[in-house]
Amino acid sequence: MSVPAVEVSNLVMRYGEVTAVDGLSLRVEPATTTAILGPNGAGKTTMLETCEGYRAPQSGTVRVLGLDPVRQHGALAPRLGVMLQSGGAWSGVRAGEMLGYVASLYAHPLPVADLVERLGLASCGRTPYRRLSGGEQQRLGLAMAIVGRPEIVVLDEPTAGLDPQSRRATWELVEQLATDGVSVVLTTHNMEEAERLARRVAVVDHGRVIASGSPGELMSAGAKNTIRFTAKPGLHTDELLWALPDEYSVVEEPAGHYRVEGEVTPHTLAAVTAWCASLDVMPEDLVIEKHSLEDVFLSLTGKRLRA
Repeated sequence: MSVPAVEVSNLVMRYGEVTAVDGLSLRVEPATTTAILGPNGAGKTTMLETCEGYRAPQSGTVRVLGLDPVRQHGALAPRLGVMLQSGGAWSGVRAGEMLGYVASLYAHPLPVADLVERLGLASCGRTPYRRLSGGEQQRLGLAMAIVGRPEIVVLDEPTAGLDPQSRRATWELVEQLATDGVSVVLTTHNMEEAERLARRVAVVDHGRVIASGSPGELMSAGAKNTIRFTAKPGLHTDELLWALPDEYSVVEEPAGHYRVEGEVTPHTLAAVTAWCASLDVMPEDLVIEKHSLEDVFLSLTGKRLRA
């Protein structure tokens, strides 16, 4: 069997009396993109720092490409690309010089000029890092993470603060990495980003993985979906209910606005349209609403903001 890109088992990390990571276990398969979702303070960044070798596990084990990130950091570093939230560049260094320096550390780096062009960094190549905009710093951090052709890339909030054009360019680059067989682990608060990029999603809260699966699996598991339409008010819905399984409900609220709740399948939709046809009624404004990844996330972690 292939070695996992990342394997975390029963990881515990504490800061004084605060437990940041509480028995977290996670497995990332090779050549996949995995999104780590969680509220602020859930333990995501601390977990990633142990994978990157910046912190030693206080309890449990962490392996990246089969290696211990701390004890075998020298062997892992050339194979691992890291994009930090804090940027990782020196304050006074020019953007182009920083990227060129990072590229020089690797035997077979990507062409720096091509990467600069693709990420829109050409106009700021001679600008000191501290004078770059937040978006430019983000894009430079991404370039530094991937210039060495790593086997696995860890991206901590890769599109935070980016404008729509830069965000799309970043997504396309991450998708290309996945196509090329690179394992990608990213944290994000952008649910559209997770749905688009990730083959697997892990939801972390209070230092543990509380749910994992593909975006489709998480959105369908235990979620009630809805068919909505408008029609003549006061239709008798009992016959439609009889045509549906017991776990479905049909509600008219307000008058003339009908809502069918339950798993939406082709058979469900056929039952609704057949019922309307039997009454010689045309359903208007028919829409199918499904729970989004954001709905699932809020359901799992709660809606209250945390300090």
